[in-house]
Amino acid sequence: MLVTAPAGAPGSPPAGRARLADVAALAGVSVGTASKALSGAGRMRPETRRRVLDAVETLGFRPNQHAQSLHSGRSWTVGLMTTDGIGRFSTPVLLGAEDALGAGKISVLLCDTRGDSIREQHHLRNLMDRRVDGIIVTGRRTDPRPPLTGITGLESVPVVYALSPSTDPGDMSVVTDDKGGAGLAAEHLLATGRTRIAHITGPEHHAAARDRARHAVEHLEQAGLALSTGRVHFGEWSEAWGRRAADAVLRTAPDTDAVFCGNDQIARGVTDALRERGIGAPGDIAVVGYDNWDTMALASRPPLTTIDMNLAEIGRIAALRLLEAIDAGEATPGVRTVPCRLVVREST
Repeated sequence: MLVTAPAGAPGSPPAGRARLADVAALAGVSVGTASKALSGAGRMRPETRRRVLDAVETLGFRPNQHAQSLHSGRSWTVGLMTTDGIGRFSTPVLLGAEDALGAGKISVLLCDTRGDSIREQHHLRNLMDRRVDGIIVTGRRTDPRPPLTGITGLESVPVVYALSPSTDPGDMSVVTDDKGGAGLAAEHLLATGRTRIAHITGPEHHAAARDRARHAVEHLEQAGLALSTGRVHFGEWSEAWGRRAADAVLRTAPDTDAVFCGNDQIARGVTDALRERGIGAPGDIAVVGYDNWDTMALASRPPLTTIDMNLAEIGRIAALRLLEAIDAGEATPGVRTVPCRLVVREST
């Protein structure tokens, strides 16, 4: 038979909002020990910490964030600043970061600068006024960006740049491995027996287009091959460009048996052009995209084999590096590279 203790009896939750003293009493420890168990500070036996955490759950105790901030000198908040208003690339990064930060019970303040330097300074001032413990910066491109500057006190706050690295090698950056990604695409096509491979990509002034093209060419050269058309086809990140470029490839090198594309939009345009010409994919020409954008890759006919940049993992690692810097009181400079992965579908 279940017996319910009357209100106020030993072991029962107190009336009203639970206090730290109530947690300590239920766990059988001092208030100081309970505080250390909740903050993760100090050494204690695992069973003692577990008793405190069990008491917290039993009582529904919620720490006073203001008091915690005064005691620790931390606000337990982190700023997530993005330049990508659309969110195509930054949203997965931010979600990965938020998952890692949420595990540490840290609140997240999201700021969208929309690529505007004035708006960026405005958000940065607000974050500093809120005494954030750190900042993660991301964007829609892999191009390096200038570090955050211009705000008093910023030098004392750790900042991590995710996907779009800082131009300052003394900063902390987490980036995608475009060299490895291009290598995965080339290796996959070679493994399927393709030897006449074309490359269609975005604007040459974008780092992603340049880097993926360079690494693809290098990988083919290592296999004793060259691009089927003799050059990289730089253009736009669009389906329309993919269709136009596919026509140009077929005119220049009709014996092309594979196309590696700089993103999934281009790849979908290529598959559309091939289908309109009655050319089978992958029977006649295999197609590989980049980004693993489900909206584009799965809607393509056939669905696209593509390279996934592991954007959520970039965000998660960026958050972990930030937490390490906050805890250590200093940043560990340098660039951390996150591997890509190949997602095989019907287009190859």
